[in-house]
Amino acid sequence: EEIRELFQSLVKLEYNKPYEIVLVEDGSERSSENIVEEYKDRLHINYISKANTGPGDSRNYGMQKASGDYFILVDSDCILPPEYLLHVESALTEDYADCFGGPDTSDQSFTNLQRAINYCMTSLFTTGGIRGHKSASADFQPRSFNMGLSQKAFEISGGFSNIHPGEDPDLSIRLKKLGLKTKYIDEAYLFHKRRINFGSFYRQVRKFGLARPILTKWHPESSKITYWFPTLFSIGLVVSIALLIYGVIWPIAVYGLYYLAIFLDSLFRTRKIFIALLTLLAINIQFIGYGLGFLKSFILVNFSKKKPRELFPELFFEPTQ
Repeated sequence: EEIRELFQSLVKLEYNKPYEIVLVEDGSERSSENIVEEYKDRLHINYISKANTGPGDSRNYGMQKASGDYFILVDSDCILPPEYLLHVESALTEDYADCFGGPDTSDQSFTNLQRAINYCMTSLFTTGGIRGHKSASADFQPRSFNMGLSQKAFEISGGFSNIHPGEDPDLSIRLKKLGLKTKYIDEAYLFHKRRINFGSFYRQVRKFGLARPILTKWHPESSKITYWFPTLFSIGLVVSIALLIYGVIWPIAVYGLYYLAIFLDSLFRTRKIFIALLTLLAINIQFIGYGLGFLKSFILVNFSKKKPRELFPELFFEPTQ
């Protein structure tokens, strides 16, 4: 279903120059080959089916098999607007970069939950805009659901590592170390559906939290105090509730003001009260999941004698043989 929606958006692209679509089926139990057959007369598709080796390695495999010299990576649950490639080409022609990233947003057709989670993942009030926002573009690390990578950058860097999540910021950091330019293209946005429920959202953000101290261990210069915010937010929330029992109101009042700001901003952006209410639940799941994962990983990665792969084997994949 995801691939069909993605291909349907590619059919509508306002772009007349030739390009190739490389679809990597990474150990899927449900084959997308029938969708490829459905669209092969309208799109130039190179379909590759392989054993599961994780997102990073599978993207590397796809780029190895691609015939082009500039790769654009998107996830299967993404939809491209018609002018996407025009904006990418224009931005790279004006100011070339060996790697670019663009933001993601939600479409009016998305469910209320999808739009609430999208807000949490992209808002300045929650992630600081690190996943795509003009004000954070100087420190932007392209994400692999919407990323461009030159063949030169791929060959020099070796592509993505086998950690997941975290493979995309790891690559972005390594590219900068190699002296290759990365940039943020605000106009190169896409619609990211994120077909998840609150349970899977918690597991996802917890893994984000687990991965970050590992990346900081690998790249100490990438460390930021802001990575501690979800952990401190979660601890502070518990302390504020505890203090409320003893009649100390002001800490929970501060949280109340923050929640009010989130609610009003989400309401302004989505125009739906129910989505704004879902956003309040989603940000708590986001901060608690990420915060607890980050704290656990920080302690074990920095004070255990074991390597990250031994500590968190669920975050690592074996590469293609």
